[in-house]
Amino acid sequence: MFAKIGTIRRRYRHINRYRQIVLVLLKHGLGDLVARVGLYKQLGLGRRFFGRHKAEPLPAPIGQWQRARMVLEELGPSFVKLGQLASTRPDLVTPEACAELEKLQDTVPAFPAGQVREIIETELGDSLEVIFKEFGEIPIASASISQVHRAVLPDGAVVAVKVQRPGIRTTIEVDLEIMFNLAELIERHIHGMETLDTVGIVREFSHTIKRELNFDVEAGNIERFARNFRSDTTIYVPKVYRHLSTDKVLTMEFIEGIKVSDIDALAKAELDLELIADRGAELILKQIFEHGFFHADPHPGNILVLPDNVICFLDYGMTGTLTGRNREHLGSLIAGIVRRNPRQMTRSLLRLSQRQNVEPAESLEADVADFVEQHLYHPLKNIHMGTLLTQLVQMLIRHNLKIPPVFYLLDKALIIVEGNGRRLSPEFDIVKHMEPFVRRLLSERLSIRKLRKDFYTASMDWQTLLRDLPADGKNIIDKIKQGRIHVEFEHKGLEPMLKTHDRISNRVVYGIVLSSLIIGSSLIVLSGVPPKFHEIPVIGIIGFLAAGAMGFWLLISIMRHGKM
Repeated sequence: MFAKIGTIRRRYRHINRYRQIVLVLLKHGLGDLVARVGLYKQLGLGRRFFGRHKAEPLPAPIGQWQRARMVLEELGPSFVKLGQLASTRPDLVTPEACAELEKLQDTVPAFPAGQVREIIETELGDSLEVIFKEFGEIPIASASISQVHRAVLPDGAVVAVKVQRPGIRTTIEVDLEIMFNLAELIERHIHGMETLDTVGIVREFSHTIKRELNFDVEAGNIERFARNFRSDTTIYVPKVYRHLSTDKVLTMEFIEGIKVSDIDALAKAELDLELIADRGAELILKQIFEHGFFHADPHPGNILVLPDNVICFLDYGMTGTLTGRNREHLGSLIAGIVRRNPRQMTRSLLRLSQRQNVEPAESLEADVADFVEQHLYHPLKNIHMGTLLTQLVQMLIRHNLKIPPVFYLLDKALIIVEGNGRRLSPEFDIVKHMEPFVRRLLSERLSIRKLRKDFYTASMDWQTLLRDLPADGKNIIDKIKQGRIHVEFEHKGLEPMLKTHDRISNRVVYGIVLSSLIIGSSLIVLSGVPPKFHEIPVIGIIGFLAAGAMGFWLLISIMRHGKM
């Protein structure tokens, strides 16, 4: 009950933001969505509160996902990033939605230099002039969560200072509360949307965005990359200045290089485009198959090329982590693709989905075999691995199988890296780069050292099980003897019926009370109990007025629910 009261309080505390959201939806012709999810009723406000807002005429006929993208862009950073997350999840939204939501841009105007100064001085505990020898007030990059300024330290080192937007945490916290409420309304009131798991999308987004808001996490990511590649001369990882960094300010080495997408500048600098493509792929594949920790957003703007064809990644806020077992399953899947082996691909997909039932395995293997016939009998260099993995994931979705969310980040990273490589070198073949990593991963799985380690781990598990089994068995028998074993049943799909029954019973009780009040008032009037007003007992008049008010309220309630 108290949780429900808290939800109501938060809802009304954010009423202006709710009003803004509703107006934007109405502006883009999505008023029917507002009505279908019952947002007016949930807020306890009539349509008049939102004004007579008409949908603006939109150029040409546009689809629902185009409208959704425009709504998200207008609602600001939180909603834009939610859309960007959804665009990487083909298990949650349709391919058409993914394609449209990928167009979302989170570039926003810079915030004033005065606020930048205030945040840095508050976080670092000293004046800007003391901390930096020079500080560029005009940002070199501006995004939804932060902006970056170039500065020079007293020792002459050039740094990039990433500063979090003022008030962005409060804004995102408010939007997250609203998103959870809207997601619950959508699942409750729109048929079929419960399978989309909108609450799950918002929950995952909440976890992701909170990590991005903490610059300590990004600093840790950079340092982890530096450790992983400390002996690799083909990559350069920027230095982090921990004493000048907090959860809201991140100071790191300023890197000057050429964007990997600027082909003309790379050629003018006499850099080796083919070597850059190969190195970029090798570095990402090493992150995935060897370290199990990879840069999840290697788009061209986040990759610089330094002299001697050295690669430098920027913006380490979005990363992915793969367990050793999942790396093995991924390697087995890619090996199955290279060997065009439907059975091996099916087994790997089922292991990735952590579900190995016999019935779906048979139908899935038939679909995989058909997939191999259609797509894999081409030269390997013509195979787009990222696209293939996306199509395989969609095949899993059709079979109601799910894989860990990190694989969608991995799929996105492979697609971007493959695209970068093919722009740099038309002959780029990512499968050729994958083969040695996959062979090494699969051979390590059968190595004596790995088998010995697995045997030791399994032995420890069995030892723990055998040690605890007698005591656990005795506890179960004791509870059975004492009658303390309880069986719980979970009913699904009964909530709407129970709510209807509660509403009916409340109206019946309300009607009985109303009838009793009318009958009691009538008896008082007939008995002539004083005091009186114009020879009519006052208590009877009050009773009739109360009954009238209650009856009118009951009628309004019935009409609001649309049922007489």
